[in-house]
Amino acid sequence: MKARIGRVSTKGRILIPVQLREELGLVPGTPVSIQREGDVLILRPVTAAFVHSLRGYFRNSALGEFRERDHRTDKR
Repeated sequence: MKARIGRVSTKGRILIPVQLREELGLVPGTPVSIQREGDVLILRPVTAAFVHSLRGYFRNSALGEFRERDHRTDKR
């Protein structure tokens, strides 16, 4: 993987090089997931495939329990 240099603006915005934006299909307004692993930031476009990869991620968390409880009490 070839490293490319971006910049962080004074407002904390990350400037992604145009070649990477084009390769990933990033357009203005594309939602991006940001994760931290140690001193590494992982940026991933939020696509249908990304959302699908989260399936079961919150199953054993408080959020998962809240969602499950909410789903059971939904009167629709």
